[in-house]
Amino acid sequence: MESDSYQTAPLRVGSREFHSRLFVGTGKFSSNDAMRDALEASGTEVVTVALRRADLSGQQDPYANILEFIDPEKYLILPNTSGAMNADEAVRLARLAAAAGLPKWVKLEIHPDPRYLLPDPIETLAAAEILVKEGFTVLPYINADPVLAKRLQDCGTAAVMPLGSPIGSNRGVDTRHQIQIIIEQAIVPVVVDAGLGVPSHAAEALELGADAVLVNTAIAIADNPSAMGHAFKLAVQAGRLAYELGLPESKFTAEATSPLTGFLYEEGLK
Repeated sequence: MESDSYQTAPLRVGSREFHSRLFVGTGKFSSNDAMRDALEASGTEVVTVALRRADLSGQQDPYANILEFIDPEKYLILPNTSGAMNADEAVRLARLAAAAGLPKWVKLEIHPDPRYLLPDPIETLAAAEILVKEGFTVLPYINADPVLAKRLQDCGTAAVMPLGSPIGSNRGVDTRHQIQIIIEQAIVPVVVDAGLGVPSHAAEALELGADAVLVNTAIAIADNPSAMGHAFKLAVQAGRLAYELGLPESKFTAEATSPLTGFLYEEGLK
């Protein structure tokens, strides 16, 4: 958080506590240097890394190994199973990351459809059940499906990550009403993931009561990724603060903001 008098509550996921509610992905950046600088500017404490892009061989090749540009003392590295086509592949990737020394945390992501990249609910639940039993802290990426979200929570996931809209679409929180149901029923943090294209989308998700958001494309493809990362940082802070303070109820009709309206009208009749 910025050092001012308006502090929001920390976020607890699994055994960890975070002050930033902005998770940032690492794909699509023009360079690893640009990614590193954007992460710093965003204030994030959780960074997702697709395991298919990470060199887990120990060769430490800076051109192949994105992990060389992410300080594990500053960020929680959240391995991502993006690219897995089914539960077996996702579980294998998670185990590989843990064996290579990465945190035993995983953003569980299974989307076999190459056009819309929508997550497979059946394979995701199956993989989550296995990984939870093996001691992983599991954060599953899902459609905004309240029934699936509840099933995943019941099996022991540390959070649920419903999509706002399809990956990289920049459409914002298309699934607003379903996410509201997920938040209402949640017993673990709700992280809105995917489709958030501008900072106001992130603020909206936090105002709804989501505990955090994950943003990648909107920051990575910006002309100035560091500046955009900072913009999302401010939006997340504003959205969460507004939620904690309490948002006014929306109304269908108008309501005067000052009693002078009536007074001046009466005076005009004299």
